[in-house]
Amino acid sequence: MRVCVIGGGVSGLSTAFYLKRGGAQVKLLERENYPGGKARTYYEKGYIVESGPNGFLDGKPDTLELVKLLGAEKLLYRSSDKARKRFIYKNGRLVRLPENPIAFLSSYLLSWKGKVRVLGELLVPPSEKEDETLAEFVRRRLGKEALDYLLDPMVAGIFAGDPERMSLKAAFPTIYRLEREYGGLIRGLIAKAKEAKKKGAKSSGPAGPGGVLTSFVKGMSQFTQLLAQELGESFTPEAQVKTLEKKKDKWLVTYTLRGKEKSEEFDAVVLSLPAYAAAQVLKETSRELSELLASIEYSPISVVALGFEKRGLGHNLDGFGFLVPKVEGRKILGALWDSSVFPNRAPEGKALIRVMIGGARQPELALKSEEELTEIALKELKRIMKIRHYPEMVKVFRHEKGIPHYTIGHAEKVERIFKLGRELGNLFFCNNAYKGVGINDCTKSARETAEEVLNSLC
Repeated sequence: MRVCVIGGGVSGLSTAFYLKRGGAQVKLLERENYPGGKARTYYEKGYIVESGPNGFLDGKPDTLELVKLLGAEKLLYRSSDKARKRFIYKNGRLVRLPENPIAFLSSYLLSWKGKVRVLGELLVPPSEKEDETLAEFVRRRLGKEALDYLLDPMVAGIFAGDPERMSLKAAFPTIYRLEREYGGLIRGLIAKAKEAKKKGAKSSGPAGPGGVLTSFVKGMSQFTQLLAQELGESFTPEAQVKTLEKKKDKWLVTYTLRGKEKSEEFDAVVLSLPAYAAAQVLKETSRELSELLASIEYSPISVVALGFEKRGLGHNLDGFGFLVPKVEGRKILGALWDSSVFPNRAPEGKALIRVMIGGARQPELALKSEEELTEIALKELKRIMKIRHYPEMVKVFRHEKGIPHYTIGHAEKVERIFKLGRELGNLFFCNNAYKGVGINDCTKSARETAEEVLNSLC
């Protein structure tokens, strides 16, 4: 059986790996000359800089299992204890995000009125709506303060998204199920903690399993390069797919490879492209599929990486970083203190900070020039963290279509997309545009997609 995987990001590489391991003859076509998509690491002046995600949580098994299959466990790099300390910017200061009920009650993050409103969640009846926005859900169950200073910054950090438009069901399915199954968040978390205790496992938070943030010694590119090496000749870089055409029970894939056009037949195709790119490939194949894929929104985001001399910096960087709520009116979404989380990301005596700008909140800012983005980042760090140093290293990453934005109706849209692929015959989709944007979501979807492909071709 011959399978073509189109797109060499984490999802595509992982899918191709599982397919090859399952006995399929795989060809992975990737437009760029490197694997990994947005999960790419750069090495600048001794700094290890990520253009996208900086790791995954080890509380879910999917990525760890894949690493074990690659025999690469020795390359894993766990974050320092500082990663547990996360901050929210409020009223001109950084306030630590509470980790437990006692810390929550003593925290400055919410007023006493806001805290009482959160505890009143126990009295809020469950909704009968099939889906609602994240903002509607949190206002209803936890109150406006919790929305402004807990959910809004978290959504900005994960999705660069707007909680007023994002779907609870699609973006945070675990939270959605807690209300459905237990009638509320606090009841659900208590029940989950009891279940976990019986099994001897650690309980998880409302947004899903916890865990330690984990990466690789040389950054995320080390992971994607290992996958590409494992695929060997199956990984084909600099291949731009033009069209897909169904020929009876086969798929004809036409692509250009280093300027030369080629066509090959496959028994199945897995589209691991971003939704907007998949829409273009399927334009002549299925108008409905193409339009559905094109309708999936993306939040633009830019990342400004700054390398500083640590001495006299003006801040101790004791933590993971901070997020900025929309109500604070700043020009950044937040900043990650990468060299505190993963000490080897900066040379001795140096510090690496990555600043996030734009998102659905301020999309116009993400599209500014590199010089303007750097100026914004430095001005905001001076205001928020009192940093007055000028960086010795600057690296800017502009992602015009950065992170999928799961708006209301997203889950139903994805279901329809997958169904149309099955109806066309052995056309599958695996990308962070559908069922989760994190690395763990991608590797889980990859394994499940590969299993579905192999079962359909048996």
